[in-house]
Amino acid sequence: MQDLLSYYESQIQKFTTELENVKRQLAISSTIRLVLFIAIACAVYVFFGNAKLVLAITLGGIALFLFLVSRHTNLQYQRDKIVALKKINETEVKVLRRDFKDLPDGGEFKNPLHYYSQDIDLFGKGSFYQYSNRTTLKQGSEVLSKLYVDNDIKNIGQKQQAIQELSEMPGWRQEFSAVASLTKTDTTIESIEKWLKDYVSFVPAVMKYVTMGFSVIAVLFFVLFFLGYLSGWILVIQLLLGLMIAGFFTKKVAKLGAHCSKAQSTFQQYYKLLQIIEATDFQSVLLKQKRHKIVREGKKTSEILNEFSKLLGNLDQNNNVFYLIFGNGFFLRALASSYQIEKWIAAHGNAAKEWFEVIAFFDAYSSLGTFAFNHPVYTYPVLSSNEIVTKTLGAGHPLLDPEKSVLNDFEIDREQFFIITGANMAGKSTFLRTVSLQIVMANVGLPVCAKEVVYNPIKLITSMRTTDSLTDDESYFFSELKRLKFIVDEIQMDQYFIVLDEILKGTNSTDKAKGSRKFVEKLVRSKSTGIIATHDLSLCEVAQELPQIKNHYFDAEIIDNELHFDYKFKTGICQNMNASFLLKKMQIVD
Repeated sequence: MQDLLSYYESQIQKFTTELENVKRQLAISSTIRLVLFIAIACAVYVFFGNAKLVLAITLGGIALFLFLVSRHTNLQYQRDKIVALKKINETEVKVLRRDFKDLPDGGEFKNPLHYYSQDIDLFGKGSFYQYSNRTTLKQGSEVLSKLYVDNDIKNIGQKQQAIQELSEMPGWRQEFSAVASLTKTDTTIESIEKWLKDYVSFVPAVMKYVTMGFSVIAVLFFVLFFLGYLSGWILVIQLLLGLMIAGFFTKKVAKLGAHCSKAQSTFQQYYKLLQIIEATDFQSVLLKQKRHKIVREGKKTSEILNEFSKLLGNLDQNNNVFYLIFGNGFFLRALASSYQIEKWIAAHGNAAKEWFEVIAFFDAYSSLGTFAFNHPVYTYPVLSSNEIVTKTLGAGHPLLDPEKSVLNDFEIDREQFFIITGANMAGKSTFLRTVSLQIVMANVGLPVCAKEVVYNPIKLITSMRTTDSLTDDESYFFSELKRLKFIVDEIQMDQYFIVLDEILKGTNSTDKAKGSRKFVEKLVRSKSTGIIATHDLSLCEVAQELPQIKNHYFDAEIIDNELHFDYKFKTGICQNMNASFLLKKMQIVD
């Protein structure tokens, strides 16, 4: 951990120094622009009687001023990116110190009907998502959440290679995340995709030649005017004619401009993200496949997107009164830009959705790469196809402080079922969530919190946190029955690793014991694999009749009138329960 802290702290120091340098450059840039403005104003005042010279000074000054504005904007972007990079490293330092409760927790992805996400602290405050998520794009966070809930056991080896490759590229990940974090837009990717898909053109094809001819004539008229061969009234007539032509399309151009104004920032940043991906020669199969979707023969996708960003920016200039009057009057710029935008949409609009998906994929996988980088002692499961579902040495829960976490070894074969007993607070539920999260992480391709793991991929299904529903007029017991029915139906169609915690809690002890036993027997007959935790010691007797059942427990001891836990996973049946002791200890009963 110390090496990781040193790395991130050195990055923070590096970006702090760079930030100070850029701020100095911005101050100088602001001063130069102010001096230029004053110089132009003075020159216009001195040569006010010479109309042509004043016009030349004004136009030349404006061109130089716009260049300086562009340079200043680039410096501001550079400053913002450095601030983002600094913040990224500061966040990692906080997370390494177990301070991550202020990060996005993914609460919007909670789904109580999902196979397992409700039961294993996958989303919400203090969740695995909150601990591991470093996505900066909304679409990227959605992809990451989907990776966690997909229950997908295909191509795990390829996923592992991709995550491992990105874990070894901290500079690349931070650059990508910093650029992505600067994407600010008033609209969503989904609305942009819909706009591109449903867009209907309004600029006539002939307008391409009209705008081109109008611009050539305007330049020619200006040259003749400065040479003294043309009256200024001709320029005024052309200005009025241009405004008249542009006026016919004002409403439609304004509507297009509104869309462009909202989308321009997104395209401006996304082209930079594509540029980062295109410039990287990935080695893993999965990353190569994703990169191939944006690397085509001919012009690069980033260039195509950048071209569109500039077109959107050009039309957005229509909001500037000076540009609106003179740009449209002399050069029909709004119509020329609209025509080019429509041409781009016709050629590339349908492909944009795939480009956005590639960017979101890399945003999500960058998070996974960061997680792997931050946990160098975790191990990638060795994939197998034998009878062992999982054989793990030194398993722990990634959300527990590694300084305090007690590690356990366990091995479970296909079609085996563990019954786990134990005292209250002895570690049963934590163990169930440790095993469950290990399976989820392994299926995603992440390294897991263990020293060694051999893993035969399997999907996960759980029932650990059933809740009643007042809005649906549904009792706790009925909710639990529905969950168990869901599990029974699912295992008819696919193989799952089943994790259950104290089932049938909503009924009396005798009924619970009978029902639990019958349910476990049914699971065994269906050749299922899994774990069930229970306080009902009578359930352990089923192991005497069914060799697939193995009994394990977590123990507790009372030493010097104090309760002690070792949190170790043991073979056998727990004999020490602690409910009555705790009631007395907390002075609830005598």
